[in-house]
Amino acid sequence: MIQTLFGSLDEKEKPSFLERMKEAVTRTRESLSERIEEVVAFTKEIDRSTLDDLEAILIGADLGTTTTQEVLQKLREKADRKQIKDVAELKRLLKEELLQIISAAASRPLVKVDGTPEVILVVGVNGTGKTTTIGKLAQVFRSQGKTVLLCAADTFRAAAIDQLEIWGQRTGTEVIRTKPGGDPAAVLFDALQAATARHTDFVIVDTAGRLHTKANLMAELEKMRRAAQRIIPGAPHETLLVMDATTGQNGLQQARLFTQSAGVTGIALTKLDGTAKGGVVVAISRELGLPVRYVGVGEKLGDLLPFDARDFVDSLFE
Repeated sequence: MIQTLFGSLDEKEKPSFLERMKEAVTRTRESLSERIEEVVAFTKEIDRSTLDDLEAILIGADLGTTTTQEVLQKLREKADRKQIKDVAELKRLLKEELLQIISAAASRPLVKVDGTPEVILVVGVNGTGKTTTIGKLAQVFRSQGKTVLLCAADTFRAAAIDQLEIWGQRTGTEVIRTKPGGDPAAVLFDALQAATARHTDFVIVDTAGRLHTKANLMAELEKMRRAAQRIIPGAPHETLLVMDATTGQNGLQQARLFTQSAGVTGIALTKLDGTAKGGVVVAISRELGLPVRYVGVGEKLGDLLPFDARDFVDSLFE
């Protein structure tokens, strides 16, 4: 199961993941933690006025208005009771609030899969890094000793099929494909039959990345679900939405529409290293109730990390 990945890292490896997360969120940390220091430096006590200045900082980090107001309300109550003595205490309380929000979404249970394969449907609009994420995800699984099959069900673009095959070559993973313009549900059916016969651990399915507002795309996804369930009851076991962290609140709106139409169960957030708005992780957790499963922190094959809520929040302040 995917869940095993989050617990598979031994303690010796853990610090390296924390360090990589710190490096990835450098720009967000500069816009959040360091600006908090600047605001508090000019005040003798942390009160409601100080927290009003904090509001712009949190929104600037892309926590979103709703999440920001909820966090600040709790902090204001503590400030009224003189419970925030200094900037260190403010940061500690802020970390607690952010961690609680992210952890609540992360606790959403994964579907337990009896036997193999486990089917992961990957959705998202073009340009978010969807196919690249699939290739990196295959590498994550293979590095854990799992067998993987890739399914090129984005048949509307020949380039998408070719790109997935390149990632298949890079990771040593077979790709099941059909000709451009072919039936996505049919190629998925073939892939699942092959995976079942071979006792493959994971099937990762690329899907068309056309605009989320197109009703025919959502109808196609539903057709693919029905095809999958003919071979494997309960499939797909995870529907992973790939989001570009640099798009911020616009990406959140995309995610909201996909969640409503495509049954998204988790997020893979790409380009986290390229934005000062990494607070969108918190907004995703609060406003969508969806867990972030993975974060992309670079262009290399191994630059897709299983998401850890505590590491992420610590990285924003340390």
